[in-house]
Amino acid sequence: MDPLFIPVILGTVRQGRMSEAVANFILEQVKQQAEVTTELIDIRTLPLPLTDAGTNAQIPELADICRRADAYIIVTPEYNHTYPGLLKHMLDLNYREYLHKAVGVCGVSAGPFGGVRAIEALLPTFKAFGLAPIVTDLNFGNVNSLVDESGQLTPEAQSTYGRRFERFIEELCWLAKTLRHGRMQQEG
Repeated sequence: MDPLFIPVILGTVRQGRMSEAVANFILEQVKQQAEVTTELIDIRTLPLPLTDAGTNAQIPELADICRRADAYIIVTPEYNHTYPGLLKHMLDLNYREYLHKAVGVCGVSAGPFGGVRAIEALLPTFKAFGLAPIVTDLNFGNVNSLVDESGQLTPEAQSTYGRRFERFIEELCWLAKTLRHGRMQQEG
């Protein structure tokens, strides 16, 4: 079986975003997984159309990545009890590309709850796209204390979240493989 392709989506464009340190950490953790390939989708670098044309405004390179993906990891901050609007806009550019694929979420917040409200707000969107969220989330609460002066997670945070990541990626890979098998049976 081909390796799973699991892109990491960094879902904010804000300057000084602490989510970037989390996304880079997650990307490096995914790269260490046997039989998994990945790449970072940073919405800050996408040529997001400002029209409300939905899938008619698809970005071909992004659509190709989403078509090839077996699962997704979304790193999202919590802004005012929800996720960023540009993350929603980016997600809305594709539709069929998400159907019957797994998704795991890493929530990030300056407060103690690690983006749980942003993750909860994403669940109806996942359902609309036919994405299957895993049960385990990674919550990076009090993120300002997790990131050092160089913009990386501190060694202590890397150790703590590295252990949590193991359960997260195991569940995501299991669901991604199961759904890939189902998609192959449906196509075949």
